[in-house]
Formats: sequence, structure tokens, C-alpha cells
Amino acid sequence: MRNRGEKVEKDYGAMESAALVPLAKQGDMQALEQLLLRHERMVYHIVLRTMGQEEDAKDISQEVWLKVYRNLKQFDEKAAFSTWVYRIAVNTCIDEMRRRKGKQTYSLEQEMEDMEGSHQKQFADPSETPEERLMRNELQQEVLRAMKALSPEHKTAIVLREIQGFSYEEIAEITATPLGTVKSRISRARIQLKEEILKNRERKQENHRQTGRKEGRRS
Repeated sequence: MRNRGEKVEKDYGAMESAALVPLAKQGDMQALEQLLLRHERMVYHIVLRTMGQEEDAKDISQEVWLKVYRNLKQFDEKAAFSTWVYRIAVNTCIDEMRRRKGKQTYSLEQEMEDMEGSHQKQFADPSETPEERLMRNELQQEVLRAMKALSPEHKTAIVLREIQGFSYEEIAEITATPLGTVKSRISRARIQLKEEILKNRERKQENHRQTGRKEGRRS
């Protein structure tokens, strides 16, 4: 039996996020750490898929959590904490992409390595042949190359929808964007991805033809 006045230890792991937020606002670092643990993986994946480089994902994720810490007292508890955090992550990525506009910051090799590592086990098909696996990997590469042509807003929308699996309504809330605009961005992004994939395939075929002509002249 607990003695009167004895301090009760909080079980932070068993508490809902909605109960942890007020504690974190009051400076309870254990509550804040628990919130971070629950959402850091999704934040990291959103940033990695949007920015494309592991080093960027690490740095920007840290920046996101720093912003969360600095602005926590302004968070409106009527909203979901997760939505607020993901919105900060998305906006931080968009700001960084705009800042780097025109600069090459996308690492296809890193993105492919991460995709294979984190998603292959989840979606692996035991009946898939080596040829089918090769074709799937080639298609992934084509999509990732094409994503470089998307605007920050379109890229973010397609990442949230097609890679992270958020609903249109969730994306609208995360990005603070009207639902109709979200649907339009995703639709346009899909069309642009298809167009870019076709362009890249044509460019690749033309390069092969030129290489073949050069080799023919040498023989």
C-alpha cells in the first residue's frame, strides 16, 4: 500500500499523446522525449523521401524537432500533435528545397538503397523471379529520377500520398491546404511523373542509338 504523500511515478509509455503534450509544454522533458520517440520515425521518412539524401534527412529532422521544442507552447491542443509535427516537417523540407532551387541535392543511389532496405521486406513477393525483381527496381529508379522534376509542393504531396500512404484528407490537414488543391497537386504530379519517365526513356534510347552508331563507325 502506498504511503500518503509518496510520489507516484508516471508511466509515460502508457500515456496518450494528448496527455503527454500538456506535460511537455510545462517543461517535462520525459514527456517530450516520449512524443519524439513516437513520431521521429515518420518524420525521418517524410524528410528522407522528400529530400532524397540520408545526411539531409538527419540534419533536417533535427531541425524539425528543434522547431517543435521552440514552438511547443504555441501548439493548439485542439489539433492532433502528429499532424502539427508532420506539418513542420513538410514546411521545413519545402523551405529547404526552395532555398536550394537549381542545385543538385538528390541522391538516387541513397534513395534506392533506403527503399530496398526498408520496403523490400514489407512488400516482398516470394514468387517474384529475378527478372521481375529487376524490372521492378528499374521502374523505381525511373520514378525517382522523374521526381526531381517536380515542384516542392507537388513532390511533397506525392511523397505523402504514394510513399507514406496518407489519405487526401490527412495530407490537406498536414499541409494546411484545401482538399481540392491537394487532389489537384497529386493528379498533376502523377501526370508529370509519367511524362518525365517517357522523356527519360526516349533520352536513354537515343543515347543507346548514338553509342551504337559510334561503335559502328569504329568497326
